Amino acid sequence: MELDFEKMNGLVPAIIQDNYTQKVLMLGFMNKEAYEKTVETKKVTFYSRTKQRLWTKGEQSGNFLHVVSIQADCDNDTLLIKVHPDGPVCHTGTDTCWGEKNEQDIMFLKELQDFIDKRHEEMPEKSYTTSLFKSGVNKMAQKVGEEAVETIIEACNGTDERLIYEGADLIYHLIVLLTSKGYRIEDLARELKERHSDTWKKH
Repeated sequence: MELDFEKMNGLVPAIIQDNYTQKVLMLGFMNKEAYEKTVETKKVTFYSRTKQRLWTKGEQSGNFLHVVSIQADCDNDTLLIKVHPDGPVCHTGTDTCWGEKNEQDIMFLKELQDFIDKRHEEMPEKSYTTSLFKSGVNKMAQKVGEEAVETIIEACNGTDERLIYEGADLIYHLIVLLTSKGYRIEDLARELKERHSDTWKKH
């Protein structure tokens, strides 16, 4: 990656984003040495303009930023670094330097999908998910139907707590069924997104 460090007198801005939640965590600056150390160690290292030295985020607090990916923008003078943070990012103790909570529960569906994909690939013994895959498509589809019925029952005659519980079971078993057919939960999201567009027409 050829970065343009000359435009800002040897520095480039580095936007730090949580790879899981997609939240922007902070903004720092890197010189060439800081960038190279970040690539080498897989921990984000900045150049401190006030202390005029390199500093690895977390070197004192232990809240390191573990690099997942590094991208340069179209002008090669700004970095987008996706990370897994060990803890709060801001020196004030907040999750981000803007005081936001670094939470986004909807993104857990992707993590769950990745977990189920791994189960499908490795098929470990004594795993409930493995037993579902081994049972075959018909049994998996039947299980989705059962969970759908239980969700309906709770919606009509049950409690809100049980509705959420059974709804979660339904989504889990649906993801397992999708995975067995070579699809992911994102394929459903893509379909729903297309339906939301003005040009979508019912099949």
